[in-house]
Amino acid sequence: MSFKIDVIKDKILSENYFVLRNITYDLTRKNGEIIRHKREVYDRGNGATILLYNRDKHTVVLIRQFRVATWVNGNEDGRLIETCAGLLDDDEPEACIRKEAIEETGYRVGEVRKVFELYMSPGGVTEIVHFFIAEYDDALRANAGGGVEDEDIEVLEIPFSCALEMVATGEIRDGKTVILLQYLQASGLMQR
Repeated sequence: MSFKIDVIKDKILSENYFVLRNITYDLTRKNGEIIRHKREVYDRGNGATILLYNRDKHTVVLIRQFRVATWVNGNEDGRLIETCAGLLDDDEPEACIRKEAIEETGYRVGEVRKVFELYMSPGGVTEIVHFFIAEYDDALRANAGGGVEDEDIEVLEIPFSCALEMVATGEIRDGKTVILLQYLQASGLMQR
C-alpha cells in the first residue's frame, strides 16, 4: 500500500546552480492519521560514477578533488578521494560515465558493468546515482585527465589493497567510492 500524499505548498527557494524547493505536504498513514511535513528538497539532477580497476596490476584509479560541502563540514583542506563521477545532464548514465572518465582520469572506458543505482541522500536530495565498474589498462590512457574548466583533479592509481586500507583508516570517506570498492572486493574480480 502506498501512502496518500497531498501537496499543500511547493515553493522554489533557489534556482542558482541547482533547484532548492520548500515543500509542505500532508502524509496519510496506513491507519488514516494525517501528518503534516515541511521539507526542503534539493534537486541537482541524477549522476553516475565508475570505479576503474586493473586485475593484472591489482590497482584502481581514483581522483582527489576539492569539495566545498566537506570543507564547510570540517574536512580541513576540503579534498576528497573519490571515484570518477558526474551529473547526467542530458546524457544516458553510460554515456555520462564514459565522458567523465576521459575528462577526469584520462582513461577511455571499454566494456562497463552497471552494478546498481542508488539514492545517496534521500532525506533531502532527489539524486539517483548510477554505479559502474570497468577494467582499464595503460593502453586506454588517452590523456593526463585532471578535469575540465573549473576543475582541479588529481588522478591517483592506487593498489587495491591500499585503497581498502584507506577506507578502514578514514582517508577515503566518500560514500560512492566506499560502496564501489566494497563491491569490487565482494565480487572476487580482484582475487589473484
